[in-house]
Amino acid sequence: MIGRLEIGNLALRRGGRLLFQGLELRLKAGEAAALTGRNGAGKTSLLRAVAGLVGLEAGAIGFGDLDPTLARSDHIHLVGHQDGQKPARTVREELDFWTLWTGGTPASAEAAAQALELTPLLDLEVRRLSAGQRRRLALARLLAAPRGLWLLDEPLSPLDADWRVRFGAMMAQHLASGGMIVAAVHDPLPIPAKALEISA
Repeated sequence: MIGRLEIGNLALRRGGRLLFQGLELRLKAGEAAALTGRNGAGKTSLLRAVAGLVGLEAGAIGFGDLDPTLARSDHIHLVGHQDGQKPARTVREELDFWTLWTGGTPASAEAAAQALELTPLLDLEVRRLSAGQRRRLALARLLAAPRGLWLLDEPLSPLDADWRVRFGAMMAQHLASGGMIVAAVHDPLPIPAKALEISA
């Protein structure tokens, strides 16, 4: 389990443009951070940098005592704004793929499907789902293969009011069990979170 996230003096550049510099963030187990800022400010790039998918212009990202490669391979979930799902797969196939890829089991995939009310949809092709259903399918991997650090890009945007409340409860439970969350948001998170505004 990742016990700390430590981001120090971070600068990111994308497409030749400096997004930000001097960014600092410290989280410990049980804490969340909400990343805010205008579109294009670098919120998604920061999430991808923590996940190891974007190179750093300057600064460092650490995970307490864990080796960064191990932390990223075994202890982080990244759920992007684009869900990255295969439209021709069934919901069952998609959920099983992500669950096994990230270290879960068939039993944990079934439990996640029940928690996100995906069970009646398991035999449908992903392309037939609504935007909210697709988001619930993407979020199901968080429960199907538990990992300590959740990196979430606009996790609530396609969800209706009821599901926003219910996923908020799932986030609160994750924090209560010692997890951490970093989420890029436009709307407030339904959990206590440190606010970090991303700007040039």
